[in-house]
Amino acid sequence: MKITVLVDNNTLIDNYFEGEPALSFFIEEGEKRVLFDTGYSGLFLKNATLMGIDPAGLDYVVLSHGHLDHTWGLTELVKYYTNRDFQGKKIHNPALLCHSLALTPTIFENTTHIGNIINDEVLKKYFDLNLTTKPFWVTENLVFLGEIPRQLEFETTEAIGEKQNPKGDTTPDEIYDDSALAWCSEKGIVIITGCSHSGICNITEYAKQVCKNDTIIDIIGGFHLLSASRQQLRNTAEYLYQRNVKDIHPCHCTDLEAKIFLSGYCNVREVGVGSTFKF
Repeated sequence: MKITVLVDNNTLIDNYFEGEPALSFFIEEGEKRVLFDTGYSGLFLKNATLMGIDPAGLDYVVLSHGHLDHTWGLTELVKYYTNRDFQGKKIHNPALLCHSLALTPTIFENTTHIGNIINDEVLKKYFDLNLTTKPFWVTENLVFLGEIPRQLEFETTEAIGEKQNPKGDTTPDEIYDDSALAWCSEKGIVIITGCSHSGICNITEYAKQVCKNDTIIDIIGGFHLLSASRQQLRNTAEYLYQRNVKDIHPCHCTDLEAKIFLSGYCNVREVGVGSTFKF
């Protein structure tokens, strides 16, 4: 498997790509090409072009959850496919894989949209929708985890905004749509996460259960440790240390204080736009 970082908050020195406070990865696993999250804008397309990656051949678009910094690039991907159609170029409809709640509109403070803004009818014209709360195997080794059981008491999730159903009714959004990918091999598991609203340790526990393997090779993505309490950092770090997680690549919604703290327990590796990881 190969992971290329198309969008992150940070960029790497001497790689003249652009970043934004968002996330998007391009994953190659066997013969499958997977776009994991689309960032906030069309930046993932711009960076992909500079990296020589063609989004026309995607097999899957996987959404970690519905927030704007992970889904609003879908609008630009739809534009990209539309332009190809106008030019008479081949269009391949990838599967759009996510939790069944990920595409539901999310409102913040009664006015601001912070979730997906494209309706299902439009999405169905460009993607084969696969909405699931259950684990779904993208390849023999790569699995979308579906809804993450929230088992660890120290990883409580505060609601962010409200989910809006088709009737216009709203409920507090506890982000049950937050999920991740796991790559399972004989050597162990690589976890690929977007924001980890469901808890990076909860995600890890579930990945071990789904993959039937207790060895974690690496965790790459957002750990949702932004302005985290000292106790939260300590609980997370001790969990990773006790399970012998040696290498982690925290990015996006993980601040410098969290990375420094975690580095006392694990090898914290650098991540930025243009990073590539091979397993």
